[in-house]
Amino acid sequence: MRKKPREKPLLKRWKKSKLEDLIHRAVADADDDEQQQMAFYEALEEHLKFPFRTAIGSAGVVVKGLEVGEDDEILAVCVRAGETVGIPLLDLPLPKPPPKGAEWLEAYRLWVAE
Repeated sequence: MRKKPREKPLLKRWKKSKLEDLIHRAVADADDDEQQQMAFYEALEEHLKFPFRTAIGSAGVVVKGLEVGEDDEILAVCVRAGETVGIPLLDLPLPKPPPKGAEWLEAYRLWVAE
């Protein structure tokens, strides 16, 4: 099930046509939304470089990887001061500069918004 992004604008770093190409590559063999979501999870796991640092509010965190939550939402596994928490990937701010493979995260956000 697709969840709407939290009104985060696409980064101007990537053209929409490039992101649409990544969407097509990620979901080409998937039949429904659930399979497409899992296909994106696999693409993100493959292409997004972990770990990377970002900030949630004023707190710095290290993003160690991804997991799928109970409601099939993709979560970023974040660690701060030894505590691990899952943050919805749609809510995760990207650091500047973004990590390698961040265009896949932006493609995922575009797919969810459509």
